[in-house]
Amino acid sequence: MMSLKDSIAAREATVGVIGLGYVGLPLVSAFCKAGFRVTGFDIDEAKVAMLREGRSYIRHIDLQAAGKEALGRFTPTTEFHLLSTMDCIVVCVPTPLNKNREPDMSYVFNTTRAIKEQLRQGQLVILESTTYPGTTDVDMRHILELSGLKAGEDFYLAFSPEREDPNNKDFSLSTVPKVVGGYTPACLQAATALYDTIIERTVPVSSTRVAEASKLLENIYRSVNIALVNELKVLFDRMDIDIWEVIEAAKTKPFGFQAFYPGPGLGGHCIPIDPFYLTWKAREFDCHTRFIELAGQINSSMPDYVVGKVVLALNEAGKPVNGARILILGLAYKANVDDDRESPTYRLMEKLEELGGAVSFNDPYLPVIRQTREHAKYAGRRSVPVSGDYDLLLLATAHDEYRALDLLAFGIPVVDTRNVLTKKNALCYGA
Repeated sequence: MMSLKDSIAAREATVGVIGLGYVGLPLVSAFCKAGFRVTGFDIDEAKVAMLREGRSYIRHIDLQAAGKEALGRFTPTTEFHLLSTMDCIVVCVPTPLNKNREPDMSYVFNTTRAIKEQLRQGQLVILESTTYPGTTDVDMRHILELSGLKAGEDFYLAFSPEREDPNNKDFSLSTVPKVVGGYTPACLQAATALYDTIIERTVPVSSTRVAEASKLLENIYRSVNIALVNELKVLFDRMDIDIWEVIEAAKTKPFGFQAFYPGPGLGGHCIPIDPFYLTWKAREFDCHTRFIELAGQINSSMPDYVVGKVVLALNEAGKPVNGARILILGLAYKANVDDDRESPTYRLMEKLEELGGAVSFNDPYLPVIRQTREHAKYAGRRSVPVSGDYDLLLLATAHDEYRALDLLAFGIPVVDTRNVLTKKNALCYGA
């Protein structure tokens, strides 16, 4: 233990980051700036090739900002046998849902098997991927211990949930407190020692399961509250009450209220997915998580509500959906990023095309749709200019670029799901 901690303190420990995406790349940058030699592992050869050139494929993550000297300590690779040379290994791979809305743990478990093949004494293995309680200290540990080494004795095992919020101007990786849980006290000490080099405040907890559960609670909290305002949006719309004005009024209360905002559906890798990891695990304990599942149902229904608004707007313009030219503004799941993971725009595109609509999209941050697991059929489709050459504009993402446009000047209906339009008229439909 002291040898590893001393090596970390002296910046002599080698750090391996597995999964070079929205979570992995910021870690790479932080560890490099802290003085570590970092090896980044990924199975995507195209991404690794870009990173070798010092280029990031994620718009808001600028590797060059780390500095030439720091970047010189970074080696991206697809060669997983090099894991044997790492002192600390941080796993940041996807944890999606399968077609039955159940956890797909293949990325985590396949990665763990790859680590097991190269595992040696004294190494520290940390999982950051969001998952159900018990993944680290049961599932991963069992796989790793097939090497003949014992967690907490021969190697160290920990869980520390990622808390990335793409393009958040107020918080960075280093300023967001980092929850850390270890399989044993020694595991916790090792993981905390590593994160203390890049994080202003680490938050040690008693176990990996507490750390895993804390991440789920954070995202379930958001999912449930967003579901609440989404449900109220539908109700208040029928009562001819502006939900956005209601929220602005309510949030003037200086205590006991936190503002959440409605939208066309949930996006990002966390909120639409993570709650279902707990609902799935809860069945093992004969517990039905009705509150969480109800929130998921409400949020999942929002694209249908938006499509209903589109139908209404086109109908009032004397046009059917079938054959209507519709331009969706925004493919990213949140404003001013190029992150389209689980974006509700994909569901809107599917539903409108099923009704016969001719759907295009515009997104200044995503000029072309990349290959995705769930929406492969849209790969290669390109963003088109914003214009009035459509029957309807559907505003799905609150990019700053859209706030700067006078969309109503085109003289066609605009369905606004994000309250972007400050100027309203008969062509503006809130959704």
